[in-house]
Amino acid sequence: MALFHLTVTQVKRSAGQSAIASAAYRAGERLYSEYYGEYSDYTRKGGVICSDILLPPQAPPEYQDRQTLWNAVEEAERGKDAQLAYSFDIALQNEFSLEENIALARQFLS
Repeated sequence: MALFHLTVTQVKRSAGQSAIASAAYRAGERLYSEYYGEYSDYTRKGGVICSDILLPPQAPPEYQDRQTLWNAVEEAERGKDAQLAYSFDIALQNEFSLEENIALARQFLS
């Protein structure tokens, strides 16, 4: 029997969080934050299976680059109490293959 789990949290500047650091951690990449003037490097983090960027059709194509996208978010949200992003923690199902789980997550987020 499949169990469902979904947790949604906010990435908030008021909590000392950064959209760039959060994106770098989740993707296992090294990204530069123009807002803070520093790198967030999570290239040694393991276990990243998929790190897609899903954009609506009207989004500028340059936002396919993770660093460009999240630096634009940091620039647009200037306030010290800005809510920069949402993080979705979704449990994948053991009954499905990895490819089926990824397709299901993409469908949910589209």
